[in-house]
Amino acid sequence: MTTEELRLDESELYREETFTDLKVGSIRRLSPVTADGKPDTGRPILFVGQTQLLTQVGPLPVQARIEARTLEEAIAKFPAAIEEAVAAMMDELRDMQRREASRIVVPGADTASKILGGPQGPTQK
Repeated sequence: MTTEELRLDESELYREETFTDLKVGSIRRLSPVTADGKPDTGRPILFVGQTQLLTQVGPLPVQARIEARTLEEAIAKFPAAIEEAVAAMMDELRDMQRREASRIVVPGADTASKILGGPQGPTQK
């Protein structure tokens, strides 16, 4: 993509506000606006919850969409939304581990012939 192709979609603009308790996490409220910055009442307000989980390898950022109409409702639904996002991350991790564990590495024909000493098989001395 060239820099000329990097254009914001004027019909999909949002004003972003962040609310935090400075302890557990934050909620972003994305309010739809028109290109001139006025409220766009034809589209819904979006809420996104964010937090970090401490792991053995350091903090893990977690983000989840919160289905809510008001900030108060988003605050109430924050724990469940984060829990659901963590569960989805764990499921994805388990799937990746299963795929990796079931992967069978088969050397190509050229690799096998090199190991066996060429196309005729092992060399005799």
